[in-house]
Amino acid sequence: MKPVRSTRPMNPETLRILDSIARDRNIDRELLIEDLEQAMVSAARKHFNSLDTEEFGCQMDRLSGAIRLWRNIEGEGIEEIPLSAMGRIPAQTAKQVMIQRFREDERNSLLDEFAKRQGEVVTGAAQRYEGGALVVQIDRAEGFMPRSEQIPGEQFHPGDRVRCLILDVRDAGNQVKIVLSRSHPDFIRRLFEQEVPEVSERVIEIKAMAREAGFRTKLAVSSIDSKVDAVGACVGVRGSRIRNIVDELNGEKIDIVRWNESSQVLIANALKPAEVEEVSLCFELGRATIIVREDQLSLAIGRRGQNVRLAARLTGWDIDILTPEEFAKGLENLEATVRGIEGITEVMLDRMGALGMISVFDIEEVGEGVLVEELELTDELAATIVERAAARAHEISEEQAKAKEEADAKAAEEQSADAILSATDADAESSAASILGGGPAVPEAPASTEEEAQVEQTDAAAEASADALLGGGPASEDAGATDQKD
Repeated sequence: MKPVRSTRPMNPETLRILDSIARDRNIDRELLIEDLEQAMVSAARKHFNSLDTEEFGCQMDRLSGAIRLWRNIEGEGIEEIPLSAMGRIPAQTAKQVMIQRFREDERNSLLDEFAKRQGEVVTGAAQRYEGGALVVQIDRAEGFMPRSEQIPGEQFHPGDRVRCLILDVRDAGNQVKIVLSRSHPDFIRRLFEQEVPEVSERVIEIKAMAREAGFRTKLAVSSIDSKVDAVGACVGVRGSRIRNIVDELNGEKIDIVRWNESSQVLIANALKPAEVEEVSLCFELGRATIIVREDQLSLAIGRRGQNVRLAARLTGWDIDILTPEEFAKGLENLEATVRGIEGITEVMLDRMGALGMISVFDIEEVGEGVLVEELELTDELAATIVERAAARAHEISEEQAKAKEEADAKAAEEQSADAILSATDADAESSAASILGGGPAVPEAPASTEEEAQVEQTDAAAEASADALLGGGPASEDAGATDQKD
């Protein structure tokens, strides 16, 4: 039996409220109306203590806002339920159900919206810190930036503008967690896409990146157009483009290097501004040995090893930096160790050097299998070479450890001697000062409170007596009274 339609009063105010919620929270209007209808059904079931989900029905007119509620009674048909007949408790139930469903709709809307914006750079306003994490207001949602995703040393105050990357969007039960970042390498990538049109148009490609947030970043860039200089376009005229990015990162240094398919050239570029003399690669170990002049050594390593560390991460190679003297010494040790073995020729030694095996430590690390495969040696000869190299490497390690211990002991002795000399000089100065009257050898003990009081009384009495004798004033109050009486 179809429900009998009856005329219901218009309720435009409800429609206006629903339209406002749908617009402010980006929720579908039809979804809100369905939530309202379900809430009214829940209220009716509460009012009649019914467990049958099919017994009640509700429909809201999409144009007038009129709400129609009915009950399907078995054997009797449809019974209209006036909204005024609903009690206070069912009305409260309808309110709670509506609020809960509206919140779920808003959470789903936020999840869908920000999941599409993951990896995007957004601008928000700092709100507060919660357990070290920065809470940022982004549009109609709150995101949080964990301490690990913040740039070290940065501090924001409420209301400050915060430019950050939407790193992740998580469904955390009854809320949506939006994880933000300013330390992630992709934040640098997105900033370059915004500042350098050639990067966003894919004319220039960022091939590799290594970053230590707050300190330094290295980028390797290449251009698909021979007429476009990749490095120059990223830097901009007089550094205008790179300056905007550096200012956004509060002075973080950015090195832009030219990408090259050759690992040797790329490693040399990555270590700039240091000048590299030679690059030797050992593919079996994934290690690159870099030779630089003595005056370029500290520049190549960088402050606290930062330059070589970032270069290694940028290129994907383990990098060892040596001076020409250290490199030659390593080759001499290797040659002296291996040359005496029967069956070793100059060609084999040259091939070891070409493969990047330039020290006894490298021979020990690569093992017998690589020597047999690359140099076509017998198993016995390869085992002998590795055994000799391992023994020599152990000797060198012991020599270096012993030299370090001696250096540390010598430094400790010099430090102890300096401390003794300083103490002797201090004692001599103190004794001389005491003899010459430059100051008391023993500090005077402070007088007790009773002694100070007695001294003050004695001084006061002496001053009063002197004044009386010299006519400067009465010696006592009694004397003054006598003079006034006379």
